[in-house]
Amino acid sequence: NAAGLFLFLAPTITFQRIINNSSTEQFSGVPYPMTLLNCLLSAWYGLPFVSENNGLVTVINGVGVVIESLYVMVFVMYAPKKEKRKVVWLVVFDVVVFGTVGLVSVFGLVGNARRWFCGLAASVFSVVMYASPLSIMRTVMKTKSVEFMPFFLSLFIFLCSTSWFIFGLLGNDPFLYVCNAFGSLLGALQLVLYAIYKDNTERKVEKQATEESGIGKEMGLVDATKHPEEGKLKLVIPSKNDKV
Repeated sequence: NAAGLFLFLAPTITFQRIINNSSTEQFSGVPYPMTLLNCLLSAWYGLPFVSENNGLVTVINGVGVVIESLYVMVFVMYAPKKEKRKVVWLVVFDVVVFGTVGLVSVFGLVGNARRWFCGLAASVFSVVMYASPLSIMRTVMKTKSVEFMPFFLSLFIFLCSTSWFIFGLLGNDPFLYVCNAFGSLLGALQLVLYAIYKDNTERKVEKQATEESGIGKEMGLVDATKHPEEGKLKLVIPSKNDKV
């Protein structure tokens, strides 16, 4: 649960940047509604009348529902129109899927059939959640930069999915260990990509800082009239004998 909480809180760094810049830039909005759906279905699966001894699953995913809902709202506020429409339609998809699973499990199924139906739905969309960063991984390989693949998000995907994978093995719950094994593998791949392209990103940031400094001097934003040794403005006062 601690690893899961860190996973849900990891994107706060990204959203701080989004709010400060008033733009989502090239960050993908897909992972957040997909994580929201996974949290909804997993929290439902952990309820006592669906599966036994899975209270921890419900608690952490209930917290995740609140956090991911906030992320979705902020992303929609600052996203361009095309990305905004995509995220809104994914939220509508979330509501339809969760509503369908909830209604069918309550009114159409009982006992072990209900557990299998809800567990399968939660597992499928857990895999979808873990697969949603694949688009940004493709961007990383294309641009050779990890600027838009946050390190802490990748790290906690790996830690959280590995923890739940072990938890599922200990409880002999295939609906937990199968999907989280996939998440653990995907998180490891993201960390490998980060290690490969991290230096490229740092060099890119340094280059941008150098270029901005040069532009600042050209535009007069950086004071180039300072004496190179004293660092003070050099003021020249003409004498009477100087020719105009």
